[in-house]
Parts: sequence; structure tokens; C-alpha cells
Amino acid sequence: MSAHEGVDRNISRGFLFAISLTSVTLLAEVIGGLWTNSLALLADAAHVFMDLLALVLSLAALKLARLPATDRRTYGWHRAEIFASLINGVTLLAMAVGILLEAWERVQAPEPVKSREMFIIAAIGLVMNLVAARFLHGHSRDDLNVRSAFLHVLGDAIASVGVIAGGLVMMLTGWYVVDGLISVFIVLIIGWGAVRVIREAGHILLEGVPAHIDIGEVVESIKGIAGVRDVHHIHCWSICSHISSLSAHVDIEPEQRPQQGRIIAEIGDMLERDYSISHSTLQGECSRCETVPLFQQLHHRSPDSNGHGHEH
Repeated sequence: MSAHEGVDRNISRGFLFAISLTSVTLLAEVIGGLWTNSLALLADAAHVFMDLLALVLSLAALKLARLPATDRRTYGWHRAEIFASLINGVTLLAMAVGILLEAWERVQAPEPVKSREMFIIAAIGLVMNLVAARFLHGHSRDDLNVRSAFLHVLGDAIASVGVIAGGLVMMLTGWYVVDGLISVFIVLIIGWGAVRVIREAGHILLEGVPAHIDIGEVVESIKGIAGVRDVHHIHCWSICSHISSLSAHVDIEPEQRPQQGRIIAEIGDMLERDYSISHSTLQGECSRCETVPLFQQLHHRSPDSNGHGHEH
């Protein structure tokens, strides 16, 4: 087993552990929310569901990346992640609207909540989130996919802190309107996350430039390679959330034309190293080659009847 395969296996194991803990947290908060009559717990459960789906999608992305491309699907199954994200975002946005309407009613007419039990369940959820985050943190610095999942779990831990604070306030004061107010706060987090997921998924499906890439900067970096005169017909897009592609026509200086292969390879290495563009298709051209003296001297000459050559 190679070192890369070993890292992938460790990441997958971390994802599976985090998914298991998050699933237990989701189940506990749904049952606890219904039992304690806490809308805040149910709202946090919706947030946990969003994080759980994000973890599943991240793990699926790892698995899909290992599947070979075929003649029918030259990019493999990477785009399946984006379709799942789009469905996830739309579903969560609808869920957020429903919770927001219920929260508004709770704020106007507060209902009694079993605040002690709510506090205990939210505290358990916080511990689960922190343990799951701990398992993902080790690889979050090196892998963008893992980092995204880690931030999801961390965000849910912050929401759990809000639920705990609300439970503590209700235990001490009996001010049950806090349950509705915390629900609104969590719904805003869910809504923002859902809109962002929908926007990012739509951007990828429309083959927009990846968010972390500045095309102008990429062009200048390519032109900074020795032997490159200009760049045009450049296109950059995402296959999925962690795979970026680029295609471009590269205008090579005439005297560097024999080194075209080396120049193209150097550009490809730079794109992957500096911009995480792992798939690049670069076409070398030479717009000035027909105007330089070397090519002007190679025009065909044929002898005339007196034996003197003339140009065609």
C-alpha cells in the first residue's frame, strides 16, 4: 500500500467515525427536541443534518475519486457530488423556512420547555461534535475537502453552545421565549449555509471559475514563464468541489519554439503547485513564427529559363 493510499484510508476512517458520531447526535436531538418540546433542539438537529450530509458527501467524493473514468463518463462520477449538494441546499432552505415560521409563533406565544433535559441533550451533542472535529482536524490543513467538513462540524458545535446557553437561561429564569429566539439564530445559520451551497453548486454546474482562482493572476503567472509571449482562449472551471481544470492557447516566442514541450510542462506544474489546477490542457502556438527572418529565408525558389532562381 502506497503512502497516498494510507493517507486516504486514514481520512476515510476519520470520516466514518465523524459520520457515526454525528448520526447519534442527530437522532438524540430529534428525539430530545420532540420530548422536551424544544424548537431550538429541533432547529439544531436540522443543522446537524446539514453537517451529516456534508460529511457523507465529502466521504463520497473520496470514494468517487477512485472510480475510473469510462468512454461514456470521461470525468467519472465526480459531478454526482454537486447534484447531491444542490438537492441538499434546496431541502435545507425549505426546512429553514418551516422552522422560522414555527419560531415566530413560539416568540409570540412561548410554550413550556423541559429546559433541564434540553440542556443535557445539547451538552451531549456538543461533546459529540468536538470529538468528531478532533478526528477530522489532523488532515484539515492539507486537504480542502476535509477542511470543509471540519468547519461544518465546528459550526454545529457553536450552534450547540447556543442551545446550551438557552437551556441554562430557561432553567434559571423560566423565560421560554428564549427557545424561539435561539431557533431563529440557528435558522439564520442554516439558511446562510443552504444559500451558499446552492450558489456554489450552481456556479460549478454553470462551469464558472473556481472561487479560489483569479484568472487575471493565472494569466500573468503563465506569461511569466520564460518563452511565453501571450495567453488567450483561457477557460477555467470545476469538475467538483476539489478538482479544477483549465484550458488555454499559449503563444510561444519563435526562438523558443523548439522548447515548447518543456514550456508547456513547466506551465502545467506551476498551475498544479500554485493554483491546485490538477487538469490542464494547453495548446502551444507561435503567432510570430511566419514573420521572423528565419522563416522568410525558407521560401521556395525555383530556377528560371536562364538558370536564375526566383521566389514564389
